[in-house]
Amino acid sequence: LYSSAASDVYKRQCLESAAGPRCSMTAIAVQAQRLLGQRRPHRYFFESFIRTLIIVCAALAVVLSSVSICDGQWLLAEDRLFGLWHFCTTSNQTGPHCLRDLSQSHVPGLAVGMGLARSVSALAVVAAIFGLELLMVSQVCEDLHSRRKWALGSVLLLISFVLSSSGLLSFVILLRNQVTLIGFTLMFWCQFTASFLFFLNAISGLHINSITHPWGQPRKF
Repeated sequence: LYSSAASDVYKRQCLESAAGPRCSMTAIAVQAQRLLGQRRPHRYFFESFIRTLIIVCAALAVVLSSVSICDGQWLLAEDRLFGLWHFCTTSNQTGPHCLRDLSQSHVPGLAVGMGLARSVSALAVVAAIFGLELLMVSQVCEDLHSRRKWALGSVLLLISFVLSSSGLLSFVILLRNQVTLIGFTLMFWCQFTASFLFFLNAISGLHINSITHPWGQPRKF
């Protein structure tokens, strides 16, 4: 009410002065700028599609990484199966015999190293879940801070890539004497794919945030 009354007073003063037409155009421009600022930020269809695709791919990466870590059996070397949680031996006469004590695998430092690989892989999933949540919230609740939430979510996905790739690299280094390309199981490749998707979505999210205009930026009239 106060702003509308002040605007009316300003109009009357402008009309009574010598610069009446100029002041009238200025008042109209101010009102139009105010109406444009109150509108919901507009985005193009292609930008919305790309952001939605990034969210879907990030969710797929979280599912793949979670399943891979829960299963944990990543390498089959002859009659031995190495995993994040178990060490199994197989034979034709008997079924697989699995042990939780990884020190019995006779691989130096496997128990401690595998604990580190489990920890960083699990932290990668946690960081990715928080990053995915920020990405989704930035699209559902669009405000002046949506782009900041999107950028923070993309950074968390990048952290997830660093952590998950560290877990994969630790696993490969610990079992470097047993590693063969055909020995990696499907769960290992699921984790590898999830790590790649974390990186791809993080870089894509940061890039699209840098090449698009701010949603809440005032427009020139």
